[in-house]
Parts: sequence; C-alpha cells; structure tokens
Amino acid sequence: MKIEQIYTGCLAQGAYYIVSNGEAAIIDPLRETQSYIDRMEKDNVKLKYIFETHFHADFVSGHVDLSKKTNAPIVYGPTAKPEFNAIIAEDNQIFEVGKIKIKVLHTPGHTMESSSFLLIDENGKDKALFSGDTLFLGDVGRPDLAQKAANMTQEELAGLLYDSLYKKILPLDDEIIVYPAHGAGSACGKNMQKETVDSLGNQKNTNYALNQKDKESFIKAVTDGLLPPPAYFGMNVAMNKKGYDSFDEVLSKGLHALSPEEFEEMAEHSGALILDVRNNIEFAKGFVPQSINIGLDGDFAPWVGALIVDVKQPILLITDENNEEETVTRLSRVGFDNVLGFLKGSFETWKSSGKEIDTVNRISATDFEKEIENKKVKIIDVRKESEYQAEHVDEAYNKPLAYMNEWINHVVPTEHFYLHCAGGYRSMMAASILQARGYRNFTEIEGGFNAIAQTDVPKSDFVCQSKVLK
Repeated sequence: MKIEQIYTGCLAQGAYYIVSNGEAAIIDPLRETQSYIDRMEKDNVKLKYIFETHFHADFVSGHVDLSKKTNAPIVYGPTAKPEFNAIIAEDNQIFEVGKIKIKVLHTPGHTMESSSFLLIDENGKDKALFSGDTLFLGDVGRPDLAQKAANMTQEELAGLLYDSLYKKILPLDDEIIVYPAHGAGSACGKNMQKETVDSLGNQKNTNYALNQKDKESFIKAVTDGLLPPPAYFGMNVAMNKKGYDSFDEVLSKGLHALSPEEFEEMAEHSGALILDVRNNIEFAKGFVPQSINIGLDGDFAPWVGALIVDVKQPILLITDENNEEETVTRLSRVGFDNVLGFLKGSFETWKSSGKEIDTVNRISATDFEKEIENKKVKIIDVRKESEYQAEHVDEAYNKPLAYMNEWINHVVPTEHFYLHCAGGYRSMMAASILQARGYRNFTEIEGGFNAIAQTDVPKSDFVCQSKVLK
C-alpha cells in the first residue's frame, strides 16, 4: 500500500493518491489531471475511485475531467446532489481498493455533504483518515460557508460539526494518521498548523476545537473571529457541483499568443481585464496601462479569486516568457477559465513597439522616512489585521487588501497617501488596482513594512502574532 500526499502550496491544498495491489484511488484531485495519470502509468495501476470530500469552495477539483479520462466513478458522501453521474455513498459504506478498504464517514458541518474517508489496511486496522475540510491540523472547517444551501445558521452548522467530530472522529484510535484537505494559508479555516500531516492522538491533545467542554463552547470557539469568505467561493462550488469545461480546452484557448497590436485591439473590444503576473519589482518599472498586477510568485490563485471575483471575467495575460502555461493552469484551479490569450514576448515587446506604458510612483523605505519627517501624512497599510496589530507605523490606517473592493470607494482622490504591505507583493496589487480605477495620488513603498522596520519611522510596540490571534 502507498499513500502520497500531493500538496499545492499556492492553494494550501492536499490531494491524495492511494495505491494497493494494482488499483488506485484519488481524493480531492486538482483541476489538471495529467500528473495523476502519469503516476498511475508509472505504477502500472488502474484508477478505481475518485473520492470527493465535499463540494469545494476554494478551488475547482479535477474530478470531472479525471473521471472522463479514466472511466473511474466519482464518490460523494450522503446528501450530495451533483449534476453529473456519481456514486452517492451511504454513511459507513465500504469501498475496496486492492487489498485495502475505504469507509465513508458522513461528517456534516462544514457543508452538509462533507464526508471523511477512513482507510482500513489489509490487516483490518484503521490506518488513516482523509478528513477533508471537517478536521484540519490545529483547526476545523469553518461552518459559515454552507448556510444558504443548508438553510441553516452558522451556529446550527457548527452544532452539526461538533456532532461529527465528537461522535465519529474523536472515538477513533490515536494512532490514525490525519490527512486534511488544507493547511496553513487556506481561507477554509482560521488557525491551521503549518504541518500537513499528524496523528489523530496529537490533534486530540493540541487542537483547540477538539478540547471544548461542551457543544455550546465549541460553537462559540469555531464561529469566533471568522473573516468573510472570498467572493469567488460560491462560483467554485457551482463549478464543482455542475461540472465545467475540459482543462485541456481551457489551456488550449489560453495559450493564444498575441502581438502587441492584436493584444491592444482585443483589450479594447473584448472587455478583458489585463492581468500582469510578473513580480512587483519588474511591474513597478513599467507596464501596459490599466494592467492589474498579481504576482505569480506569491499566493497567486487565491488573490485572483479574492480581487477579480467573477470567474467568467475575460482575461488577457502578461507573463514572463515560458510562464504562460503555468499561469493559465493556476487560474483554472480557481475557476478562471476565460483567458483569451497572452502578450507574445512579454512586456518587452510592448515596450519595443513604442506603445504607451505606465509606472507606479514607488519609493524606498529610506526615502519614505525622509518625506514624512515632521509631517502629518496619511498612510494605508494593506496587511492583514493580525499583522497590523502585531506592529505598524504610527497613525497608519489598516485597510486589508482582501477588502479592497469595498474600501476603494472611500478613497479621496485629492488626498495623497502612502501605501505599503509587508514586502511589496500585496501593495503593488493594490497600487495597480487603484491606478486602473483612476486613483493616482499616492506613493507605494518598496519593501513594505519589512523595510520600514529598519528605519527610524515611528512604530507601535511589537506584539507577538500568536498572542494577537488568540
């Protein structure tokens, strides 16, 4: 028997590849399926089942494409109602894969169809729990995402989650290995550990949600401090439930090379958003006017979802050369399938053609220190609230990037302000969106708070983030 965790850092997502005696099972696969097919060919195994722990909100699963390519059935837990052929398992139903068994444990709470999969080895011993978004390491799934579909409050869903965890998972053996669907950085939880695998026994000892005295305290603990979910989540759920275009078709369409003239014409007549995924340092030096910068070298896909929101939005790409396929792939993981093409030769061809370019007014932290000395200025810090609370520039306003589509409407065009994040990645996103929407009366700070911290700019007292988060 082999269990392989296939972890994707950009999404903080874990898919699982399980092999036993010539047969395989895959749990929560990513959108692009070729890597799974390559693994199975190398291992000379046949895919028997594709297990889905629930209808995912933060990414588009590869279940539909993988089933079409392999003829393996898709398996959901009880109450799931996908709009394509699938096996809807009963609670405690057993599926055999080679010499092992996979038992379905219906664990509603995160969503109503949420299920965990218990792996029983060839000796009949409970070996591993694929817990989906029911149980994370250090946390549990948020109970607020399925309120509308379930016709329930988040408190009622949290109560179901309590029953699932305390009645079905906690009674399992401590030695069982927990394989969750997500790790630290995912918006599907609020307090996940950086580790991606652990024993159930250790989680029983360390996970705050598994150490509540009663259901009432559990509900309060897991609903406290939940941030609003990213707006694209509902669209991803719909794609996972209804089906979607083939990834191969999406990739073929997106890899359409455009000359600067073709790119400009398509941008003018298609209503496409120009997405420049180069790093923030290169983008700051020059870019196609109206471009939005979301760097491929960070948490790219989740930020695309949070800031662009509409998965049907037509997109034109500017990438570093040879990064086109990677970019289209990562966009498709969160359902952004409408890529119309990319600028051939990257930004350099646009610049060489003599077409108009734009820049961001970016200064160093040292220059920022000089400019604000003995002056009253406005400073906007786009980091998360916990980062801001840990330490920030005195008198700075905290406007998290995740909420930019809300706070941008309150920016006063005539009032100059300074803009920063932690290192420049997020503030350049904010700067590009501001300029695309006509706001130019600001200065962005290169290196963000990390660089500012090395200057004598007045700052608040440092507070450990672990204390802030408690």
